[in-house]
Amino acid sequence: MYDLIIIGGGPAGAAAAVYAGRKKLKTLLLTDIFGGQSAVSDEIQNWIGEKNISGAELAKKLKDHAAAHETIEIKFGQRVKQIKKSDSGFAVETEEKNVYGTRTIILASGSRRRKLGVPGEEKFSGKGVAYCSICDAPLFKDKIAAVIGGGNAGLEAVVDLLPYAGKIYLLIRSEKIKGDPVIQEQIKVSSKAEIIFNADTKEILGDKFVSGLKYVDLKSGEEKELKLDGVFVEIGAEPNSKIAEGLVKINEWKEVMIDHRTGATSQPGIFAAGDVTDVKYKQNNVSAGDAIKAALSAYEYLMSGQNKLK
Repeated sequence: MYDLIIIGGGPAGAAAAVYAGRKKLKTLLLTDIFGGQSAVSDEIQNWIGEKNISGAELAKKLKDHAAAHETIEIKFGQRVKQIKKSDSGFAVETEEKNVYGTRTIILASGSRRRKLGVPGEEKFSGKGVAYCSICDAPLFKDKIAAVIGGGNAGLEAVVDLLPYAGKIYLLIRSEKIKGDPVIQEQIKVSSKAEIIFNADTKEILGDKFVSGLKYVDLKSGEEKELKLDGVFVEIGAEPNSKIAEGLVKINEWKEVMIDHRTGATSQPGIFAAGDVTDVKYKQNNVSAGDAIKAALSAYEYLMSGQNKLK
């Protein structure tokens, strides 16, 4: 029986583990890998305290910091299947058919970016293909980039790129932009941005890094090619919240709803932080800060007698 189980090894999971360790909670961290979505990034420029750091380096630092605490046990390659209530708290079952008992849980399971599923996307992930414009826009200073997605995420990515990129193509599959009119106007008045409608992306080209993109004009059927240095895929994300369905309140976007002061969910004893939640800004630094709140709240919950420490 653990005092706390943390699900996820991204910045949220690691930050929660560090603070749980400082409070001497008997903690189990279950994760497939450390680093979260940033693990594949070649360069991260907005992790506080590091001017530049690769995703691999960040993942190692997160793992090492979490593992430095003697009360933290880490199990790798574990994918959580479901969470159930039990007489003493909760039972966490993994796809590997292991079951662990705990008094409290922090959900830091993150989200997964929706992908295009076209040739070249996986090959050049972190090598010109990006999924976070706030994180990676500065890497494209004076370069040519394409943004794929006609909703608010796509429009906001273009806005993030405007101060940096030399040229930005916005590729939209339909004849209409779905995002906010105010952001649309901001893009339309920029000489850097060009909107391409009825564009169905077919392949991302390159050698070691992205060098171009092929798309089909859905009206004419003609295949066209753009020469560019990077592609931002902005077609949404899916929170990894299914494991907690039926236990905690989840909104229409499948995000776990939390009290943003404490990280508490609707289920006493379960807390959440990071991209799996309904937090507005999906950023590594925000995830880490919110996870610290969740860890301290879990500690207070245990100390309050609502669920006793071992």
